[in-house]
Formats: sequence, structure tokens, C-alpha cells
Amino acid sequence: MTIAVVGLGAMGLGIAQVYAQAGHKVRATDQVAAARETARARLEAALAPRVAKGSLSAAEAAETVARLEVVEDIARLGPCDLAIEAVAEVLAVKQAVFAALQEVMPNAVLATNTSSLSVGTISVGLTRPNQLLGLHFFNPAPAMRLVELIPHATTSPQALTLARQLTEAAGKVVIQAPDRPGFIVNRCARPYYGEALAMLEERRNAVEIDAAMLAAGYRLGPFALIDLIGADINLAATEGLSAAMNHHPRYHVFAALKAQVASGALGQKAGKGFISGPIEPRENAEISLRIESTLVNEAAWLLPEGGVTAEGIDTAMRLGLNFPLGPFAALQQHGAAKVVAMLNDLEAKAPATLKTRYIAAPMLKESSRPS
Repeated sequence: MTIAVVGLGAMGLGIAQVYAQAGHKVRATDQVAAARETARARLEAALAPRVAKGSLSAAEAAETVARLEVVEDIARLGPCDLAIEAVAEVLAVKQAVFAALQEVMPNAVLATNTSSLSVGTISVGLTRPNQLLGLHFFNPAPAMRLVELIPHATTSPQALTLARQLTEAAGKVVIQAPDRPGFIVNRCARPYYGEALAMLEERRNAVEIDAAMLAAGYRLGPFALIDLIGADINLAATEGLSAAMNHHPRYHVFAALKAQVASGALGQKAGKGFISGPIEPRENAEISLRIESTLVNEAAWLLPEGGVTAEGIDTAMRLGLNFPLGPFAALQQHGAAKVVAMLNDLEAKAPATLKTRYIAAPMLKESSRPS
């Protein structure tokens, strides 16, 4: 089949690589000439380490690059089976891209790689909105196994099937997610950062918090993860989700994160962040239980909203964030009574700005009652 990709930045080129490596012809474009002109060379450079390690032959790398055809604009993409956009997170820009794609390839399944916009809202104005869905890849797309598949209210089953089959055949684990702010991972991950920041504002130490989560089996503590992502990127994602969720205290934007961004200590890309140097794991059951309880609670609020399963949430969190276990596995490990007790204690002690942040989801309250 033929795949179209609009946008040849790091994410778009990575998505193109995923499907080209799977044997598909990929036609791609970008409005920036330099992105088009350097795309094949950048793809060659991305594949070179695998060739050097012996995990990919030079011939296979050359075949992958040969499958990528870069064209000047959307009008020259021609008929394709699946078209994926990876352009700026601006609603009007994405809508314009899809309007143009429907003119060029009226029968194609259309996919947005948005991480923050509503797929249903993006579909407004399209002549065939049933062809649109979300395919949310994680960065770097060739390495990260998870892809969130997001239908909106009128997405056709045929479109979902094609997108899933092509993406799973390319080696990805595809988890269906609801068309809700943050989908699964970006929503359910907020407590990992947020509760760590809450403790920081309570005068707990960032190293102590990260050490506790390393001891609990997490590859990166919350502050090291913020440093990796970039405090500015984390702040933008947090502010976007907070606005989308009507500024509920579960998505509170902590002053400590704003101050970190204002200071310029954005993490690895700035050479300075919350954490400096390696951290030795150190068990602290209070810290790890607190963070995991808030992760469990967010997942328990999401699940009844529909469009996702508990197993899907757990898989998405493990693959999307390299967590050792998902929130429902953590719930099973700790028990609902212990989780609810922690949430109740946090709610009782919460400052005014965080009141209602820790109210336990109904399914947790029900599960915690003695049988």
C-alpha cells in the first residue's frame, strides 16, 4: 500500500520511516523546502546506527530510503491508502491539510498525529469526516512501540481497521483511546509529574522523590523525566490539559514548574534541570504509594468515560512511558482500600488550591468497601 505523510520534521520523518521499513511506498511533503531537501539524507542518517550494529543490512537500509519519495506539495502526493499529518499543533493548519488531502485522495483514510487537539474538532468542515481518525505516535516514532488509535464520533469501522492493520503490521502496539483531552497517556501521566511537584512545593527534595520511584521500579523518576522532555514542553502540555479539563485541580499547573521554566533550567537541552547527576534508588513507600495512588485515581476517572479498557490503559502507560506497571496493575498490587485511604488523607490535608484534587473515583470507592 501507499502511505502519505505531511510534515517532515522529526516526528513526520520518523512516521515515514516506520511504514517504509514495513515495506510500504511512502510519499511525503513539507511546506518548508529545507525539510523536503534533507529528508532522505536524514533518513539515511537515522538508519546508519542500525547498520553499524548489524541489526539492519546496508541493502535493507537502502531499500527503506528508496521507498521514500519526497514531493513538492500535497497536490503531488497522488492517490494513497492512508495519509498521516504531522504538522504544527494548530487547529486551522491541520484542518487545511485534511481539506487539501481529501481533494487529492478522496478514498484515503486520513490520520492526525495530534497529541492535544480533539480529533472530532479537526474533522469539522471535511466532506467525509468518517475517514478521519487519530494515530498518535510517540517520539521517537521508530523506537516507541505504542500508537494510540483515536476514533471520533463518526469515524468508520473500515477506516479504523485499515489504520490498525497497517500500523500493527509495521510492528507497533495499537491501543484504542477515547477522543478526550490527553487521550490515554498524556492524561494519565499528569499525576506522575504533578504529584512530584506538589511534594516539591511541600519542601520535599526532588532527588528523594526520584530515588523513591527508581526503587519502585520506574526507569526514570518524575523530575528526571521532566528534564528529559523539557520543562517548557511539560508545562505547555500541563497547561493545555488543564484548560481542556476546565482547570480541575487534578490538572493543577504547579508554580514550581512555572518557576523552573522561567529560570531557563529546562532540563537536558539547557544543561540544567531539576536533577543533576545520577541518582541511587532509595525506597520510600510513602512517596511511591502517593504517586501511584494518584495515577490509579486518574485512570479510574478515565475508564468510565468510555472508549478504552483497563487493559488498554495499562498497556499504554507501560509502553508510552516505560512504566513498570500500569495503574490498574498498581491498584491490584496495593488494593483499593490502601489507595483510597491515601487519597482521603491527601484530600483532608490539601491546601485550598488543590481541594477536590484527591477525591477518589467512584469505582475505587466501591471497590474499597468491605464485601
